[in-house]
Amino acid sequence: MNKQKVVCFGEILWDLFPEGKKLGGAPFNVASSLSSLGADVCFISKIGEDDLGMALLQEVANQGVSIDFIQRAPKYKTGEVTVTLDNSGNASYEIIRDAAWDFIEIEEKVTEIVSQSKAFIFGSLIARGSSYSTLTSFLKLAKFRVFDLNLRPPHYEYKLLRRLMLQAEMLKFNDEELYEVAAAMNSPYHSMDQHIKYLAQQTKTKIICVTKGMFGAVLYHTGEWYFNSGFKVKVEDTVGAGDSFLATLVYSLLEGYSPQHALNRACAMGALVAANLGANPDISLKDLKQFMG
Repeated sequence: MNKQKVVCFGEILWDLFPEGKKLGGAPFNVASSLSSLGADVCFISKIGEDDLGMALLQEVANQGVSIDFIQRAPKYKTGEVTVTLDNSGNASYEIIRDAAWDFIEIEEKVTEIVSQSKAFIFGSLIARGSSYSTLTSFLKLAKFRVFDLNLRPPHYEYKLLRRLMLQAEMLKFNDEELYEVAAAMNSPYHSMDQHIKYLAQQTKTKIICVTKGMFGAVLYHTGEWYFNSGFKVKVEDTVGAGDSFLATLVYSLLEGYSPQHALNRACAMGALVAANLGANPDISLKDLKQFMG
């Protein structure tokens, strides 16, 4: 059986927790989860030629993701993020500027892969630096573009978010992001479903998903609604849960699962990740199926 080719583009970095560092960056978290599900993943990013960068490459390889498209930048440092967790395990982030991944360049060997991929997944953070010009080139090549807004203040502007939303076939928000972006785009409504329909109309996007933390998620797919109320777990931390959710949702849709079944699988994976420490715990497709019963 041919594997689904999926391209993830964006930041890769070390999440610095009080107890130590863990590999992270939303696009890499998505790529790692896709790999564990069986997708053929191409991950595009950039690191510094420093000790953190070398350690990062080893960890990426250990997780089964190819390092062939991770560029090296002698002039810039490998990305770092200081992560702070509150009493509920919810994370806040302090992200250094001018990291290596802010300077991803176009490489000829990648352009064909992007044009042939089943899905191209990207977030908003990668658009803060010169990597944005590379992103715009790839967006012109990709067939099915998935935009995970993944807002990290102060690293975004509403005008740019709107521009990127107009170029995507699928949008993913968490509930706070949805309300923030809906307000910025002058939605006259109050409820989540009204905001989703409004954004779908404004951006001409047929697929919009919104995660609601422990309360599951809602999926608006080509005019139809699908819901999941979540899975009960003991939360260790929420880092990476939304990324694994998105990976599972996209991969399940590509594999031909119904929107409802795809949403159920995605919510289950998000819960499993939240029940473990770090953004990329080792969770296989078999683990997911056992958890869902």
